[in-house]
Amino acid sequence: SADRMPLVLYGARQVGKTHTVLSFGKTHYRNTVYCNFEDNRETAAIFERDLNPARLVRELSVHSGQTILPGDTLLFFDEIQACERALTSLKYFCENAPQYHVIAAGSLLGIAVNRENYSFPVGKVSLLTLFPLDFEEFLWGLGQKEMSVLIREAFESNRPFAMHATALDLYRAYLVTGGMPRPVLEYIEKQDVNYVLAAQKTINDVYIADIAKYATPMETAKIMAAFGSIPAQLAK
Repeated sequence: SADRMPLVLYGARQVGKTHTVLSFGKTHYRNTVYCNFEDNRETAAIFERDLNPARLVRELSVHSGQTILPGDTLLFFDEIQACERALTSLKYFCENAPQYHVIAAGSLLGIAVNRENYSFPVGKVSLLTLFPLDFEEFLWGLGQKEMSVLIREAFESNRPFAMHATALDLYRAYLVTGGMPRPVLEYIEKQDVNYVLAAQKTINDVYIADIAKYATPMETAKIMAAFGSIPAQLAK
């Protein structure tokens, strides 16, 4: 939109933020300049001197080896919670360089901002949250879009659904895979629950690693106890 501001995309780990933004950039822009602040400390260093958008754009262009064109290039700041200065720079992109299209994505922005006293650009960014797949999106992934339409029609008209048993089987498959994109993709491609469980374990391990990374040892012990109790709590 003409009055667009930099976009901050929230979302848990592994819900597909990076994939979604890169796909969006490939579809709608001539090129995308991708900056990951967890993987590349050199990129973060560009923001240390000052937050002048003109200088930032020049140096990011050289660093990435791509020309950054107003309106034709998508600037994508991934894992922005790892770079306080990059988060603050969004304010100056909004105020002084609105011609550049910027998206930032972060998994733990709320925790990082509170813990490190980051200067969050309130009122200078748009906020969206990307969630895991719901049941309707799961059906779309399986190629069952017409089934989702029929379920919705039956619900809205409050009438019996002739394919109720089939729909329940699909819903049970959704419950087993969960809504995270990777396990769902494993289920769609392989139809083997073992691959789904392996993908789920990987995600679980990443979450546990994040707990240790963003909390003190004492807090980590308490959080792990709470996290480990979730299955038992759900079972009640």
